[in-house]
Amino acid sequence: MPLSLSDFDYDLPPELIAQSPLPERTASRLMVVGGSLIEDRRFTELPRLLDAGDLLVLNDTRVLHARLHGVRDSGGRVEVLIERPIGRHEALAQVRASHAPKPGSRLVLEGALEVDVVARDGEFYLLRFPDQGDLVDLIERHGKLPLPPYIQRQAEANDEARYQTVYARERGSVAAPTAGLHFDAALLEALRAKGVALAWLTLHVGAGTFQPVRVDNLALHQMHRERYVIPADTVGALAAAHARGGRIIAVGTTCLRALEAAAQDGEILAGPGETGIFILPGFRFRTADALITNFHLPKSTLLMLVSAFGGMEPLRRAYRHAVAERYRFFSYGDAMFISRNDAP
Repeated sequence: MPLSLSDFDYDLPPELIAQSPLPERTASRLMVVGGSLIEDRRFTELPRLLDAGDLLVLNDTRVLHARLHGVRDSGGRVEVLIERPIGRHEALAQVRASHAPKPGSRLVLEGALEVDVVARDGEFYLLRFPDQGDLVDLIERHGKLPLPPYIQRQAEANDEARYQTVYARERGSVAAPTAGLHFDAALLEALRAKGVALAWLTLHVGAGTFQPVRVDNLALHQMHRERYVIPADTVGALAAAHARGGRIIAVGTTCLRALEAAAQDGEILAGPGETGIFILPGFRFRTADALITNFHLPKSTLLMLVSAFGGMEPLRRAYRHAVAERYRFFSYGDAMFISRNDAP
């Protein structure tokens, strides 16, 4: 049956969109969803939901200071959101301005960086930065932490730590893998002590994750692309978990997206890759048995992904329950533990 954008809509009171993190990372609520089951738990109860021999897969990407403000050489303010560095001095970026900058023009960002507009590439611009050292270091030094558009405030000092996971290592994202924000060092140690294994991959979240779906016929939607790396050690850990009968639990849609992209030809392949995979209900999952995730925007590709994983009707019931029970939504909100639903 063809799917339309309206199949993934729901009513969300604006006051349920979390604007700030809770005082403690693990203080969030955790809704457990599996078929007809819905349970209200706390995130601190996660070790009770897992067994010795299970494997958690986590995304160790680190959010860049990817937002830069400035002016065009012809006048007028601009806001730049880096999508990804390309080589030593160039980057793809979104540029917001009252008039779109033209190739050949120049931007002055943060009063310090003279940046050339090289070309337009769909919704992105190719920008050339000055040769002042490593581009990622340059962005980190001059840019600001890019909070999501639904958080109606500027980034504050507390966000520098709380909008990163405690295990963030590999710089490259413009948005946090938010399911991982609920973990602290003590909870990770408690999981290890129970015999739950941990493995890592890197998927750099792009600005396209916030782009709205603009077509009602989802077969016409062009998915954004994201870079990932799956280490050989992680492929080995996945195989070992399967061999001992343990479950694979993906921490976040980013992990699930990377795993499924790497497994499109059957076995999960180690190494770097780039994916534009668009996961909709009817998709055949090959990797994870369960998913830890936050709540996602109406009509978003991430809501489509979790609906494919947990089943459309179970997820609709879960979201209605979350609204009725006043769960906190989106990046700084509460979490879900979803078991895979293989029913047609």
